[in-house]
Amino acid sequence: MHMRKMTIAVLAAGILCLISASAERRTFDSSDWQAFDKETIRKTLTFPDTSGRIRVQVDNIFGFIEVAGTSGNEVQLVVTKTIKARTKSRAEKAKEEVVLDITEEDNIIDIYVNGPFRCRNERKNRWDPGYKVIHNFELKIPQRADVFLKTVTDGHITVKNVQGNFDVRNVNGRITMEEMGGSGDAHTVNGKVHILFSRNPDSDCSFKTVNGDLDLFFPDGLSADFYLKTFNGEAYSDFPATLLPYKMAKTEKKNGKYVYKSTRFSRVRIGGGGPEIKMDTLNGDLLINKK
Repeated sequence: MHMRKMTIAVLAAGILCLISASAERRTFDSSDWQAFDKETIRKTLTFPDTSGRIRVQVDNIFGFIEVAGTSGNEVQLVVTKTIKARTKSRAEKAKEEVVLDITEEDNIIDIYVNGPFRCRNERKNRWDPGYKVIHNFELKIPQRADVFLKTVTDGHITVKNVQGNFDVRNVNGRITMEEMGGSGDAHTVNGKVHILFSRNPDSDCSFKTVNGDLDLFFPDGLSADFYLKTFNGEAYSDFPATLLPYKMAKTEKKNGKYVYKSTRFSRVRIGGGGPEIKMDTLNGDLLINKK
């Protein structure tokens, strides 16, 4: 752990609406269910045209996602699929209803776990299927690819050695990204966000959790404007930082006067400033580390 050069005073403010996990526990509590079926799916996927920008998307519900960048142009996919259910008949129903959709089109490889749980209406939210299908993904992808990765529960997301831009979303799990060369967003609800950059971002980034630290590592020469917010925690920087005035947002005009509100983020500039990097947590520290 680096010795901290600077502790940054951060405004502790804001009310966040937390996602209740009680509905999920009622519907998908599988602690006493049996594992009726397990299989491993292996595929090699190719992009229609590798001369342009390429993107890999994985949209999961239950299970982890692990991605590693390589020098090749193909995507090597390994999925471990496990069906847990109350009864054998429910397990058979799961085989019919939950499918893995894969498309290769317009320089996007899209991997999507589909099933009745994708329905958003109230009746389906209360519906108990009597099964859960867990997909654990392992992918080797071209290093230069952009990535969009999403899971909800029962798993972490890890990404290593990817130079493209990223959009990574989790709910009940950590996000770990190492040797990243692009810019983007990494958000979770319950878990730590750990990002290690191989080169400093050249575009805006956003890192967010509710319960966990935001732990970012940057190479020498960092130049960016940071927006920082935590409620139960502190902010630290290995880089010299200059406090900036709070940014005000104009809202509306009332009784002939303009009403302004603060964005509730503390702002600091490192180096000469540059891309905006937002770090937002409720229960945790904000750590700006020198790699």
